[in-house]
Amino acid sequence: MSHVPLASGPEGPDALRPLLDTVLDALDSGRRARGGPLPAGGPDAVAAHIADAVGDVLPDEGDPDALRTLVHALAEGAADPADPLCAAHLHCPPLAVSAAADLAVSVLNPSLDSWDQAPAASALEALVTRTLAHEIGLADALVTTGGTEANQLALLLAREAHGSAVQLVCGGNAHHSLPRAAWLLGLPDPVVVPAPAGTLDPAALDKALTALPRARGSVLVAATAGTTDAGLIDPLPEIAGLCAAHGARLHIDAAYGGGLAFSDRHRDQLAGLDRAHTVTLDLHKLGWQPAAAGLLAVRHPRDLAALTQRADYLNADDDTEAGLPDLLGRSTRTTRRPDILKIAVTLKTLGRTGLGTLVDQVCARAREFAALVHDHPGFELYGRPVISTVLFRPADATDETVAAVRRQLLTDGRAVLGRAALDGRLWLKATLLNPHTRPDDLAALLKLVEGHTPR
Repeated sequence: MSHVPLASGPEGPDALRPLLDTVLDALDSGRRARGGPLPAGGPDAVAAHIADAVGDVLPDEGDPDALRTLVHALAEGAADPADPLCAAHLHCPPLAVSAAADLAVSVLNPSLDSWDQAPAASALEALVTRTLAHEIGLADALVTTGGTEANQLALLLAREAHGSAVQLVCGGNAHHSLPRAAWLLGLPDPVVVPAPAGTLDPAALDKALTALPRARGSVLVAATAGTTDAGLIDPLPEIAGLCAAHGARLHIDAAYGGGLAFSDRHRDQLAGLDRAHTVTLDLHKLGWQPAAAGLLAVRHPRDLAALTQRADYLNADDDTEAGLPDLLGRSTRTTRRPDILKIAVTLKTLGRTGLGTLVDQVCARAREFAALVHDHPGFELYGRPVISTVLFRPADATDETVAAVRRQLLTDGRAVLGRAALDGRLWLKATLLNPHTRPDDLAALLKLVEGHTPR
């Protein structure tokens, strides 16, 4: 290939237009070839299909049709979050306006490790992160790759503020990234507090905090606003009160539930969020962003001083003193793409009302699905959904049957449901994040499970 066009620069728009048409056509043809929410055949069949489509990964001579071939293969073999029967995980169908903004980021390719690589992007990030932090009652926020990185940063900031012996206390319902972060950071093993019925027990937390002979501030309590298994929210006001009484630092993992802040109808479920020292948010869940779109909000911006790093070629002291923004202290990563653009475009395009409407819609679909399950004699409902997750199982089925039904639906490519172990039993999990899901889709999902359950 004698001339390879660049995505940016004078020829960029002309070079991109036919490629965009190719991508859109390949996405459409791949989706139609799949014919459902998931490719049929299971892991071996998908791997074989991809290997056949790719062929030689690095051929001696390039293939001008590679873009079409590989995008088609990826779309045909995708788990499509826009399909109403794809409802297993916190895996949202992204907004078209966000995906378009993400393309602009790829074309411009700013890197948020120094101002001279991303002048406008650095200013936009500072503006939008503060706005989102203020929305939940905190002062500032950092952009992360998701909830896991945000949780790790929360523990890192606590360790730097209070010493390497800081003790994590979390519920048995906490996200796995929290104990893993304690391990990565060399902190003591977490104190795990019982979480009966899926939420952290304040009485048990009080007992655990009382038993800890720790200096003030050296205990970090992690609460959850939106568990990954059932979408439950810990009693945040009570937990915040206990932390204040015991002098403990409070982190709230609101990666899932934080999006409720956009909704007038559901915002009250987050009462107590503004009393946390740090809060994890993740807008590639209830924000409908392409991954990644995580944030860590902080109450005290001074805590961010722990991330300060110096590299003369990126943030020399004299450049910083002359007024060039120092970006290295905004992340533990160096090269960073400006994921903030797609978030900013979404906030500006939809506004609080538009985003709140999407939140209300998926929460309403969850309640409708729960009602269908409750009224069906062949199914058992775990409980009323708190956000947009519904746990259910075929009545009188064994855990082995529940697991087998889920795997069969996956292998057949018919439906994508998750699984959750609660109260000593295995449940099917439907996480409803598609605002366009209809009542007929919900009924079809339940009928599919019923039809795959042995009698």
